[in-house]
Amino acid sequence: MIALSTPQPAPAQIALLHRISRIASSGLSLELTLAEILNVAVEVSACDACLVYLLEKASSEITLWASRLPHAGSLGRLRMKVAEEVADCVAARTSVIALGVQASQDPHFRQFPSLIDDTNEAFLSIPMASGGEVVGVINAHFRHPQEFSADLLALLAFIGEQAGGAAARKMLAEENRRLRDEVLEMKQQLAARKVVERAKGILMRRFTLSEEEAYLRLRNDSRRSRRAMRDLAEQIIQAEIRGQAESQTLDSQPNP
Repeated sequence: MIALSTPQPAPAQIALLHRISRIASSGLSLELTLAEILNVAVEVSACDACLVYLLEKASSEITLWASRLPHAGSLGRLRMKVAEEVADCVAARTSVIALGVQASQDPHFRQFPSLIDDTNEAFLSIPMASGGEVVGVINAHFRHPQEFSADLLALLAFIGEQAGGAAARKMLAEENRRLRDEVLEMKQQLAARKVVERAKGILMRRFTLSEEEAYLRLRNDSRRSRRAMRDLAEQIIQAEIRGQAESQTLDSQPNP
């Protein structure tokens, strides 16, 4: 464990900063990145419990993404509703909140759902910011009173900045992937609709059906055969194309 309450040799400090930066810029998923950030925060602060939350200010929700608790390991991911004023207060944080004694009596401690024993004496809350906007917090809890050094608070602030930037980038990347998937799904649905419409037209001409009757025929055949309507529609279209080709071949042959 690296204790930063006392001055550290420059090489150790530099190595630690590089480690934090590598985690933040890695290709890990958001969940794994925050888990690694939590590990570093626990290591440098020697806290007894640590929780990493991401803030969704628009919905006044916070989501627990990573945790380290005594005897419990990890709580997994938990989404929790908080009061709007609490979300606003968390989003407005610009510096580390350090409570060395009687932390459970402080309003900052009570802003978060009771996932931690409120008998803990000391508490650190590190904002995770990106582009001037707080996207989450890292909360560290201590069973016994603490005297937090300026070096420790500065390092934790750096961890929060790196974690905030990484979280914002990865959330944006995940949102972009989600939007791309939605666009792809919409294109596929549109293509399927066009195929079904074309097949309906063929059935209407071939069997003198109304549009509704052609649709019902396709739907019933789909249910009966347990095949997608698009598959059946493509089969109808291919049969129509083959029939037209055969007809053209016969028409082009000279009469005997």
